[in-house]
Amino acid sequence: MELNLETMAASIGVSVPVIRFLLCFVTTIPVSFLWRLVPGRVAKHVYSAVAGALLSYLSFGFSANLHFLVPMLSGYAAMLLYRPKCGIITFFLGFGYLIGCHVYYMSGDAWKQGGIDATGALMVLTLKVISCAMNYNDGLLKEEDLREAQKKHRLIKLPSLIEYFGYCLCCGSHFAGPVYEMKDYLDWTEGKGIWAHSEKGPSPSPYVATLRALVQAAFCMAMYLNLAPSHPLSWFTDPAYHKWGFWRKLSYQYMSGFTMRWKYYFIWSISEAAIIISGLGFSGWTESSPPKPKWDSARLVDILGFELAKSSVLLPLVWNIQVSTWLRHYVYERLVKKGKKPGFFQLLATQTVSAVWHGLYPGYIIFFVQSALMIAGSRVIYQWEKATNMGVVKKALALMNFIYTLLVLNYSCVGFMVLSKHETLASYGSVYYIGTILPIAFIMLGYIIPVKPTRSKDRKEQ
Repeated sequence: MELNLETMAASIGVSVPVIRFLLCFVTTIPVSFLWRLVPGRVAKHVYSAVAGALLSYLSFGFSANLHFLVPMLSGYAAMLLYRPKCGIITFFLGFGYLIGCHVYYMSGDAWKQGGIDATGALMVLTLKVISCAMNYNDGLLKEEDLREAQKKHRLIKLPSLIEYFGYCLCCGSHFAGPVYEMKDYLDWTEGKGIWAHSEKGPSPSPYVATLRALVQAAFCMAMYLNLAPSHPLSWFTDPAYHKWGFWRKLSYQYMSGFTMRWKYYFIWSISEAAIIISGLGFSGWTESSPPKPKWDSARLVDILGFELAKSSVLLPLVWNIQVSTWLRHYVYERLVKKGKKPGFFQLLATQTVSAVWHGLYPGYIIFFVQSALMIAGSRVIYQWEKATNMGVVKKALALMNFIYTLLVLNYSCVGFMVLSKHETLASYGSVYYIGTILPIAFIMLGYIIPVKPTRSKDRKEQ
């Protein structure tokens, strides 16, 4: 078996641990399908938990499940023992343990060198544990004090231990997401809410949507395997790279980011297929006639929406969508005081949490600070665009925002890929820090050339 794994790994240019993970990861699709055939509510919870734990063991070894137990049990203990503060306690305990694992395993270095460990799955699991505790905490609060998302997801009753384990490890969904809510998991398991039989019919068939996700996954893998050999990250420290002209360096930064993203698109497409075929990815019916099923809860990325984003503001809405939603509901919105509007502080704090979640590498920190600046600069251009009534100027500003987003995004994401401070700053410096100077310049110009506050509809779009 090991020889076969070595052959398979060599054929696509990855390590044996990575091919073992990929095989288990793809197995989440049939495992999720089989969940549909398990009779009874309790049996489904047991199957979800056992299948997830077994896949973790086969992917990462026995120690992985021990690591997973730490945030899971600490979160459940906080809910059981001190409900009024269980959300914030679980937040700091979960992130504290995750940071410790990031530091101990230095996963980013392993990932760059073709290795893999359970830290990536622990990242997803940490978010699920925290959201469950926060929603249980919200169950104590008055409904009029809650935002719509809090009202929708809050938990009045403490989930049982088997429900909790099934939610955390459900059929291997902790490998790469998506992050989903405990209330949705319970409704799905019990056939309630949108999963109940309605006048629009029983739960929809997931097979066409699953096939679409699998075709997308195959295309993404083909793109990555085709592009990766000609765009290695090692070029950023190669003396030949620094002899190139400005535009060639900038184009290589774009192509490196473009290439890297196909790897994520592949992984997330497989995750989407697994969560769709289980039925958990179902999010309701369209208003069309006849109604069509929606699978938004399974969606992790909008590839065209990201690659052709008209504004940096739109990027979090189409990249790692469920994690972006988690950050909005559990960090960004909760930092805004009642009656106040969010500002740059909430944006920067949210991006900092996202950076720490990914790991304590300088490249991550730099990237997410850069992304906060990038979004703030893009908002200024957007406000100018909305403030003018001149068609030509409006189109010119829209084009400017698109080019700005393309340039600053791919400049910034070099830090996310290379991780080290030296390589990140060397890459940024090679193009005269243009992707840092531009956002700061637009932010400053926003104060020099202010516009009237946009209407509520435009603020919502931002």
